This record gives sequence, structure tokens and C-alpha cells, in this order.
Amino acid sequence: MSTAATESNTLYNSAKTWQIGLFALNNTATNLYLFIIGFVSYYATGIAGLTVVAVSAVIGLSRVFDAVTDPIIGFIIDKTESRFGKFRPMMIIGNVILAGSVLIMYNVTHLLPQAWQLPFFILLYAVYIVGYTLQTACTKAAQTVLTNDPKQRPLFSAFDAAYNIGVFTGGQVFVSNYLVAKHGDFTMSLFTELNMYAIVFAGLFTILATFAIKDRDRKEFYGLADATVNTRFKDYWPILKGNRPLQMLVIAASTDKIATMVLRQPAVYIMFFGIMIGDYALSGTFSLITIVPSLLITFLGVRIATKTGLKSALVKATWVGLITAVILTVFFLLVNPSTVTFESFGIATIAFIILYCILRGIESLTPAIVIPMIADVSDYETYKTGRYVPGMIGTIFSFIDKVMSALAPALVGIVVAMIGYQNEFPQLGEALTTPLLFATLILMFGIPIVGWFISLLAMKFYNLDDKKMKEIQATIAEVKEKAKKEEQEAKVGV
Repeated sequence: MSTAATESNTLYNSAKTWQIGLFALNNTATNLYLFIIGFVSYYATGIAGLTVVAVSAVIGLSRVFDAVTDPIIGFIIDKTESRFGKFRPMMIIGNVILAGSVLIMYNVTHLLPQAWQLPFFILLYAVYIVGYTLQTACTKAAQTVLTNDPKQRPLFSAFDAAYNIGVFTGGQVFVSNYLVAKHGDFTMSLFTELNMYAIVFAGLFTILATFAIKDRDRKEFYGLADATVNTRFKDYWPILKGNRPLQMLVIAASTDKIATMVLRQPAVYIMFFGIMIGDYALSGTFSLITIVPSLLITFLGVRIATKTGLKSALVKATWVGLITAVILTVFFLLVNPSTVTFESFGIATIAFIILYCILRGIESLTPAIVIPMIADVSDYETYKTGRYVPGMIGTIFSFIDKVMSALAPALVGIVVAMIGYQNEFPQLGEALTTPLLFATLILMFGIPIVGWFISLLAMKFYNLDDKKMKEIQATIAEVKEKAKKEEQEAKVGV
């Protein structure tokens, strides 16, 4: 018996908690590859001997290719039906491509003649992107079959946020404190060991994720009967044009994303911690300090979502983030930033720790809430038009997400260029000038304030609250039951 109420059993295909927890590992598997590929420039320049300019261009242009592949793969997922289901084959194939491309890229590129190294690196990086998109698209699309219970869907956010903190924060500590210390630098032996851990664990996580949905990756869970038959690639525009909740969630998610990506730019950390506060080492210390508060805020947000719905939780979290960012802006306009230090643990330091933990917690929570909301939007499309297109809807989000991610470095560059840094970013050891102070506050807090404000406006026109989702699931269940009875009557008649 699932955790859903007795009444809900007639409306919802509820999952067990362990199924939700294991399926979230599919996103963790791809995030492991996202983490290790972040170090590929060290391999490409330090071992393979490619130039920094060439590698930077490949990685930058790959974002465009990455965005282009999303709609194609989303369409393929929606048209796929096999004896092994719709999603599990794509998850396995994607993970195999990821493992193969990483192994070949890191073990062959530096052995080739110099003239062949760059083309080979570009090819393998493109193959890596295809594998990555195949598997990540299933994380969003398969939410629709995992569970349609509005009290269960938010649970994915809790598991996903916890796993991601382990990958990105724990992974960084593992690389910097263990692997670099063990191997002395980013050597070939370091990449071999790091990639081995990622491939093994990502493979294991993928297997567990496919096991979690094996009983649900079946046609009876795919929206309505024959919902995928008439789907065409050109349906992308009508879907986006006619689905208002999809439009509003895309706006909210993309503005959140660009704010998050700006905060993660190395130049912003250098400007904020290294120049404004005057102690760059605090960036790592505060990253560790925020782990537990971020988890607690995520769990609290998920609990609110199970009680009042995903939309309500996202709106409340966004308000908290916006208010916190405003307070932090005012705080640093009134307080000397250098007083935030552990050497003299005063009121300013305590206040900053509390506010910064809240800000980072909200930054982790809002993207995690959006993933199950994508499933709500997909169900709305089925409810409205009869089409079951979770792959297409999920990859619309991915496309916008990646475009916004690509804009973040450019946005940082524009802001610092406006204060005179046309040729290089602000460096450690520079004096804190008034223009640099304001530029730092704009990047650290101003852009999130604008992003969250736009998100709140978008949510005003997003009508998929808990009541509407109950109506949608009831209607879908009724249509499916009616179709089932008609099919049974037809068989009896024959």
C-alpha cells in the first residue's frame, strides 16, 4: 500500500518512497559526469596540449549544440515504445554513451598526432553531449510515470537536492583534498582515478534508477490511450504557444537559472569573497557551512509542497530568497564588508552566516522544485489536448535552461566591463573601489532579486495549483477508465 490516501488511490498512480529516491539517482548519474567534465580543460590543455583558446571555444560552442539536440531527443523519446518501455532504454543508452565518450576522450586524444587532436576532441565532446541529453531528458520526462500524486511529486526534490550537494560539494572536497594531494596535480593518473569513480557510480545509479521505474515504464501510464500516435516534430511550437502554464514555468525557471549560474561564476566569488570581504578562503568555508542549512531548507520546502502544492512552495521560497537578497544588499551598503570574518566573530559575521545560508538554501530549493512541476505541465497538456509528450515538454525546459546558462558568463563580463574591466576580470588583491562594490552587489544579489521578481510575476499566471492538479488527474483517470471499459466491451462484443 502506498503512502497516498485511500481517496487518492482512485485518482493517482502513487509510487513507493524508495522508488522516488532511487529514480532521483538518474539525475545524480548525469551530474557526476557534469562534475568530472568540468575538469576537462585541465586535461585538454595540460596533457593533450590543446590551446586554452581552442578548448574554451569548443566548450562554449558545445552549449549551442547541446541546446539544439534537446528538441530532437525529446521528440525521439515521445515516439519510442519498446518491450523495455519508453524511458529505460534511453537512460541505459545515454549512460553507455557517456561512459564510452569519457573513456575514449581521456585515453586517446593525447596519443593522436597533434593535427588530429582538436577534431577528435570536438567529435568526442559532441558524442558526450548526445549521451548526456538522452539520459537527462528522461529525468524530466519520466516524472509523469513515476507518480502523479501531488503529495508525492515534491519528494523527488528532496532526494535530488541532497544527492546534488553530495556530488558537487562533496566531489570538490574529494578532488581538492584527496586526489590532488595524492597525485600532486591534475595528472593523467588523477583523471584516470576520478573518471573511474564517476563511471562506476554513475552506472550503478542508472541501474538503480531503471529498476525504480521498471513497473511504471509501461503504456498504461503514458497519459491517455494512443496519446503519442500523432505527435510530430512541428508540434513543438503549438505546444509552447498553447500551453500557458508551460510558458510561465519556463520564464520562472529560466530567470532562476540565470541568477544561479551568475552566482556560480568564479569571477563573482573572487569579487565577493576575495576583494569585497577580503578573504577568498572563506568561499570554501562558507560552502561547507551551508550544506546542512541547505538540506534543511529543501526538506522544509518539500514538506510545504506536499501540504499546499508545488506552485505554493515555489512562490513562498522565491519570496524568501528575494527578501533575503534585498536584506543582504542593504547589509553590505551599511556594514564594512571586512568585518565579516572568523577572526573576530561578531554580530556582522553571525548575521551574514544566517542570511547567506538562507540564500544558498533557496538557490538549491527552487530549481529542485521545478523538476516535478514539469511533470504537472506535461499532465496539463494531456488533460487539455490528449497528447502525451513529456519528452518534448521536458526538453523545451532543457533548451531554455541551457541558453540561460550560456548567457551567465556574458552577463558577468558585461557588468565588469561597465566599470572598466575590458581586458580581464577583477583579480585577488585589488583594492575595493565604489564601482567594484556596486558591481559585486549587483552580480551577487541584484541579479537574483530581478530573477526572483520575474519568477513571482510569472507564477501569477501559472494556474496549476493543488486544486487544479487534482481536477486534471481526476479527468485523466476518468478518460482512461472509460477507454478501458469501451475496450473490454468491444472484446466481449467480438
